[in-house]
Amino acid sequence: MIDWITPAYAQASGPSTEAAIGNIVFMILLFAIFYFLLIRPQQKQVKQHKEMVANLQRGDAVETRGGLIGRIHRVEDDQVILEVGEVEVATRQFRPVRVKVRRVAIAEMSAKAAIAAPAEESADKAKE
Repeated sequence: MIDWITPAYAQASGPSTEAAIGNIVFMILLFAIFYFLLIRPQQKQVKQHKEMVANLQRGDAVETRGGLIGRIHRVEDDQVILEVGEVEVATRQFRPVRVKVRRVAIAEMSAKAAIAAPAEESADKAKE
């Protein structure tokens, strides 16, 4: 019978230290790339959002994550009351529409969300 496997090939050698060091360096490099490209920018964005939510004031124009655009009427502990428009309740009487929204649901302070103050709109409509 012919042996196709010689004794030199049959003996397994242990992993080389160069390969083990190469694997460790690769893993460290991979983690560094993930940190600088994914984790760090996300942490920065979360920090900016927390700062923005903490500094909300009455009269700021904001946009929520759900797409509501309005002006802040009142700021409470963990909620904000937004004025999103007006509704005509009787002839020539307009009342503001206010919605309670959690602070964390505010996506951004938006220049696009700049709407006229409800008092100014009521005065303009009353003149007509």
